[in-house]
Amino acid sequence: MKKTVLLVEDSKVQKLATGRVLLRAGYLVLFACDGEEALRLARESLPDLVLLDLLLPGIGGEEVLCTLKRDPHTETIPVIVISHLPPTNAATLKAAGAADYIQKSRLPEDDEGENSLLGTIDRVLRESDGRNGAAQRLSMAVRRQ
Repeated sequence: MKKTVLLVEDSKVQKLATGRVLLRAGYLVLFACDGEEALRLARESLPDLVLLDLLLPGIGGEEVLCTLKRDPHTETIPVIVISHLPPTNAATLKAAGAADYIQKSRLPEDDEGENSLLGTIDRVLRESDGRNGAAQRLSMAVRRQ
């Protein structure tokens, strides 16, 4: 079954380039161009992963991240933050719940950037599947007692 990625990006050029890479890799891609639309789509569709730009019109990416992580329906969705901001922000964003941080300068412009993006997504999805599977097993064990 295809994994669903919600790509939250206000730049049309970046959205097209990243979306094309994701589609070629076999992901089902949902697109949001601002924070409000991102929150609505995340709650409605419960994607397997969110790729989140930080600098968005309206509700900013950091607020979207925090809102997703506070909502019981979306808190387990892994979020990879993508931004032009320096990687010094990565620790703060990870503390807020981001699964990883990618600088936009490393996004698909060539095969190396594409492989890096897809590798990060695959790793985060595997880690998320492992955590969710363990949580489901624990929940089932607790219910049986």
